[in-house]
Amino acid sequence: FHKDGFLVLEQFFSAEECDSMRSQIQKIVAEMEVPPHCRTAFSTREEEQLQAQGSSDYFLTSGDKIRFFFEKGVLDGKGNFLIPKEKSVSKIGHALHAYDPVFKQITHSPKVQELGRKLGLERPVVVQSMYIFKSFLAVTPHQDATFLHTEPLGRVLGFWIALEDATQENGCLWFIPGSHTNGITRRMVRAASGASTCVEFVGSEPAYDDKQFIPLPISKGGLILIHGEVVHKSELNSSESSRHAFTFHVMEAKGTTWSKENWLQPTPELPFPSLYT
Repeated sequence: FHKDGFLVLEQFFSAEECDSMRSQIQKIVAEMEVPPHCRTAFSTREEEQLQAQGSSDYFLTSGDKIRFFFEKGVLDGKGNFLIPKEKSVSKIGHALHAYDPVFKQITHSPKVQELGRKLGLERPVVVQSMYIFKSFLAVTPHQDATFLHTEPLGRVLGFWIALEDATQENGCLWFIPGSHTNGITRRMVRAASGASTCVEFVGSEPAYDDKQFIPLPISKGGLILIHGEVVHKSELNSSESSRHAFTFHVMEAKGTTWSKENWLQPTPELPFPSLYT
């Protein structure tokens, strides 16, 4: 992990634990009611991120709620679904770990806490969680610290759980080994009041050499640990099968300052909860 910036732990969660998360998300989607003006298409491309998310209070205030973000092109001009709603959702975020009993139990499971201790985390707190459906969207190369910035850097860690087999065909993650040692060149920050969008990007993402990326296929139940500065991406899901994943981010709070410019902020309703219970 310290050398590459990521670590693959196969069979970290059982098939039963994965199935419990998938069945729980089916219930959440079945009960989903989203006001048309809140139907925000999720995008990882910079201009679209600024438009879809930056101008949307729905995104900016989702850190302490369970909210829905949709694939592009699944809604008509009036915000009605063009395809079955369970296939329209790109991700659900950002507080499943706090408000849903199944995801809370997984996030704070004894084996996750033990792993945190093995990594030397003294006061880890959970800052966000997401359920990712990966129907077809590609995710451009990025570093999580672009969106979740700390002083000093190196204090954010992602836990990425494969709820189904993740293959090169259905959009597994790709990484540039060792890229977590080069710092970051781009940040997404809250825009000044009066700006046309709620967030803006400072700096730019360098052009990455595709040949440097290596794929990390992983079986159902596997866990990938992701350093906050390692460069990673996923390609289009070109298969007929989905690639569901649950992911959450942890920050070592000891001696760390969470940037007040981050889009995501702790709230009185939900201060970042301790990973250790």
